[in-house]
Amino acid sequence: MSKSRKALMRAKRRRKAMRTKLIWGGLGLIVLAALGLLVFQGAPPTVGEDVPVNPNYARHIEEGLDPGPFPSDPPAGGIHYAGKVDAGFYYENSPQAQVANPEGFIGHSMEHGYVIFWYNCADLSEGDCTTLKSDIESVMDDFNGLKLIAFPWPSLDIPLVMTSWGRLQRFEIFDPKTATEFIDTNRNRAPEAGAP
Repeated sequence: MSKSRKALMRAKRRRKAMRTKLIWGGLGLIVLAALGLLVFQGAPPTVGEDVPVNPNYARHIEEGLDPGPFPSDPPAGGIHYAGKVDAGFYYENSPQAQVANPEGFIGHSMEHGYVIFWYNCADLSEGDCTTLKSDIESVMDDFNGLKLIAFPWPSLDIPLVMTSWGRLQRFEIFDPKTATEFIDTNRNRAPEAGAP
């Protein structure tokens, strides 16, 4: 075989090897893109504003100490007490609403993955307040109240704010669809979500 024929055969083999590498590389990129799309579609979108919570703030302090300040009002996580508030609807005259710094206990609940409805009826008529509370209870009932708390919060300048660990959703007017989406995407997204 002549030298030029050997050179042609080698060049042909190199082209074939290059084509094979390009085909497999292209297929690999397509598979990676498809997997990336599946992962992206499988992750639920976040609902609400992001509230940065310093990881060092997911710790307990002695009850009675002021757990604040917090990066949001109402708080969406942070330093808290070792005790927590159980799931349920709390009214302005509930004993849990009468303690100093209830956010210290609620913060521990959020650390366990709870979602909180913080409400303030100060600027609402009695009828509108009753409706708001009833609407909140209705959404909570849709989830069997699991890891959900409604709590009065007089410092709000709007009727309702929902929080979970690191997330916050404001409501000028209650929207059950947004509230449901907030619960669906943010409940149990917390440092100790597996805890009761």
